[in-house]
Amino acid sequence: MRLYVLPLCAFLSACAGLPAAVKNVPVSKLSYTQASTDPNSYKGTLVRWGGVIIDVENEENETLVQVLSYPLDYTGRPQSTKQSEGRFVVKSAEFLDPAVYKKDREITVAGELEGDIERQIGKKTVRLPLLSSTAIYMWPIYQANPYGYGYGGYGGWGPWGMSPYYGYGYYGPYWGGYGRPYW
Repeated sequence: MRLYVLPLCAFLSACAGLPAAVKNVPVSKLSYTQASTDPNSYKGTLVRWGGVIIDVENEENETLVQVLSYPLDYTGRPQSTKQSEGRFVVKSAEFLDPAVYKKDREITVAGELEGDIERQIGKKTVRLPLLSSTAIYMWPIYQANPYGYGYGGYGGWGPWGMSPYYGYGYYGPYWGGYGRPYW
């Protein structure tokens, strides 16, 4: 049993935490809510924010990405199920292809707060925090398991669906039945 515990702990610790792209950037604990009240007073502050892409504009020497801000969870992923905090703009010196950085994709950005920038939202002109990116991480889109519970097959571990704890495999009625439950 001990032989399985150490690899399992190593695997789980590798899965937890920030992605390497935004992890190695030193940042302050300045939240979007704090900075959005007066972004110019926090110029030069390194932050890590995230959210959902609203728009991508490629200009001559930079790309501007407008993001709907959400609080980050412990892995650094935007919590899009929570209340949005507002908007901010990410400035990247690199070309960011709008076909890749599509609307509604989740990103986490680490960079330096440069103040604010004027943007047009509908017929209203607003000032949004401007973040010069050091690192951008676009989160993968996770597909729902078509078979319901578990991680593959009819649930359980792998495509075999034979987990006595999580799956509804092939072991019989005492181990989850011969298929998925009706609920």
